[in-house]
This record gives sequence, C-alpha cells and structure tokens, in this order.
Amino acid sequence: MLGELNKTEIENLLTSQVLGRLACTDGLKPHIVPVTYTYDGEYIYGQSNIGTKLKILRQNPNVAFEVERMMDMANWQSVVVHGKFEELKGKEAEAAREILINKIFYLFTSSTVHTHEHGVTTEIDDSNRLKTVMYRIKIEKITSRFERK
Repeated sequence: MLGELNKTEIENLLTSQVLGRLACTDGLKPHIVPVTYTYDGEYIYGQSNIGTKLKILRQNPNVAFEVERMMDMANWQSVVVHGKFEELKGKEAEAAREILINKIFYLFTSSTVHTHEHGVTTEIDDSNRLKTVMYRIKIEKITSRFERK
C-alpha cells in the first residue's frame, strides 16, 4: 500500500533521524549533500563549513530537505521539506549548536576509542566535527510518502 504520512508520522520521522539530504541550486545546477541535522518541531537545524554548499545557500535560500527510513524495498517512509535557509549568528547560533549537539552527540567518536574507557593513551579530538556556520531551515511546506507491505 502506498500513501501519505499523517502529521504524527511526519513528526516522528523528522525527530527520529539525524541524517538528511539538503538540496539547493545556484540557478544552473542542482546541488545535494548529506547533512546531520535536528528538528525541533518548527525548524531543521544544521551546520556547515565555508564552501560550495554555503555559497549557494547564501545566494539562493530556497531549499529542499529529504529524510527517509527504509526497512526494505516494500516498507519505507520519506519526508520532503521545502523551505528557506537562514544563517544564524550570535545567541541564535549558540542555541542552535546546543540543540544539534545534544541530538547528534552520540554519533561522535565511539566510546571504544576514548581514553577513560580503555586506557588509550592518545585523546581523540572530536572538535573537527563542529563546523563554523550554524543554520536553520524555515519550513514552508512538507510532503510525505510511504509504502507498507
């Protein structure tokens, strides 16, 4: 059976995942990249370093964002968000970073390689996982699909 997710199912999918795909365009070519994110019920938050993606987003803030959960080819869910990229500064950026880090912290370096766990003599540095620019996507429209066997 194919169908559309209801509001609760959409919220559950967006809040349960941490990896999505951000699509943007410079007007000539589409650009799509996987990003870690968090969703707070109103915005999708992410981070970026300076580069192609950020350059495009600053030029054209119209984006699409996609998340899916796939159990097998006959059992999956997908949500597509259309919205506007908003670069965050100051206290808004700090608050967004806190929200994001609290959600994705467990994805940082495995505890099996941390010194306090196994007597490893070299400390693992996770600071490279924090990027310089925080952003959010202001949601304008959400569409969804699912298939269940």
